[in-house]
Parts: sequence; C-alpha cells; structure tokens
Amino acid sequence: MLLKLYKRNNNPADLQQVIDILNDGGIIIYPTDTMYAIGCHGLKERAIERICQLKNIDPKKNNLSIICYDLSSISEYAKFDNNTFKLMKRNLPGAFTFILNGTVRLPKIFRNRKEVGIRMPDNPIIQELARLLDAPIMTTTLPYDENEDIEYCTDPELIDEKFGNIVDLVIDGGIGGIEGSTIVNCTNGEAEIVRQGKGRLDEG
Repeated sequence: MLLKLYKRNNNPADLQQVIDILNDGGIIIYPTDTMYAIGCHGLKERAIERICQLKNIDPKKNNLSIICYDLSSISEYAKFDNNTFKLMKRNLPGAFTFILNGTVRLPKIFRNRKEVGIRMPDNPIIQELARLLDAPIMTTTLPYDENEDIEYCTDPELIDEKFGNIVDLVIDGGIGGIEGSTIVNCTNGEAEIVRQGKGRLDEG
C-alpha cells in the first residue's frame, strides 16, 4: 500500500493509519534526510526480527539503529556524556547515525551488541511520525542489489512495486536520496567518524 504524505499539513487520519500499523507490529518504508529506509516500532521485537531476516542482518554482529524524536528521548535508550550531548545538539536533526551505548530500555535483540545507532533525520515526515508514535522507530536502509536500477531505492512508486508485498506500507514522501548517513562512534566518549556520508560533522 502506497500512502502520500507531505512535509506539513497532513491529514491526521493518514498519520494515525501509519501509527496504528507501527503499534500493531507492522513494517513501513519511509523517507529520511538521506535514503528511503525500512523500519518498525523500535520496542516490538518480532517486527525487528522480521526486518533483520528481510535484510539478512545478524543482530549479534551488526548494530541496530533507532530514530528518536528529540534529544530527551535519546537519553531513554542510550547513554552518553556531556560532550557527546553537545555534539549531538549541534548536529541533530541531521544526516548522522551516532553509535552510543544502549540502555536496558531497549529490547533484548539490541542488547546482544550493547550499542545502538541513533538517528534524528532532518525530514519532517519521519519526525512527525516519531513524535506521534512516542517511541523509537527501528530503522535501516532499504535492501539494494547493485545490479539494480537506483530508482528502486529512490522512487516511492518503484519502491512500492518492489517491496509492497513484503511490507505493510510504503510512504511516498517524494524522490529520495542515494547517500547514506555519516556514522559517528561515540561509545568511548570521543567522536570517531566510522563512515563519511551525507552529514558534515560540526565538532564545535
């Protein structure tokens, strides 16, 4: 199912439909400030497992990431010092994934690694959904085959054609990007750029 959402003034019933799907353990595809992503309610283990199977992610070997609505909600699910807080405050919302030490509020599937990726995309659609859900959204980029046309990762109609039978909803938020987020590891209190992506880190 394809649902068109806009940067502002969305029909509350459309937004509620997305929230209901997430609360029911459904999987959705949505725009971010980088690439289109696939995600679910970040506290529903079975939905997270579905996405891990779909992407062949082993949670014991790969960090899982969540989208949080604001900095105070990040503190519920991740531990960080004052310097990391200031760094995130300068750079979020933005095209970054901050790797932090997770807290016990996260489901067991995250605690295999003890670390969690934190996203606060600069995209009003997913920001609004995270606010309304009032819970983290587990997030990962769409599965992509390099031999495939890039439009299957950027064009919502083609994304729906490819994934519509696998997921519960595809959100059409316009054409998506092709560059990933910049990954910054802050688990040791120092900011280390693990992968340079779209975001340019302002270290102050």
